[in-house]
Amino acid sequence: MQRESIHLDGFAHRNPVPAASRIGRFLYSGVLTGRDPETKDMPEDMASQCANAFVHIRELMERAGGSTDNIVKITCWLANYRDREALNAEWVSMFPDPDSRPARQVMVAILDQGALIQCDLVAIME
Repeated sequence: MQRESIHLDGFAHRNPVPAASRIGRFLYSGVLTGRDPETKDMPEDMASQCANAFVHIRELMERAGGSTDNIVKITCWLANYRDREALNAEWVSMFPDPDSRPARQVMVAILDQGALIQCDLVAIME
């Protein structure tokens, strides 16, 4: 099977890595941050960063040829472990059916450049 790199227009890593990699049906992302896809700035507030991270998630899934329905797990690293109100709001908006949500793991991390949240995901594609 051949590996395919997935790149996003509104999001790029500083290092030479793609936003995600796919082999066959399996898609793994790198870190998706809350950086604004238009301005490339990092907002100061958690709500804006969460909203931007979930924009990147949607774009990644579309670019890879799937949808958020293909996501099996999302891992989130938060600068403040208990600061989940904005995360939960985006989560419920993206995955409104409690019987069809991916697994989620949240961990605390020391994040740089003003980041309050970083996410990665695993998806099984059609």
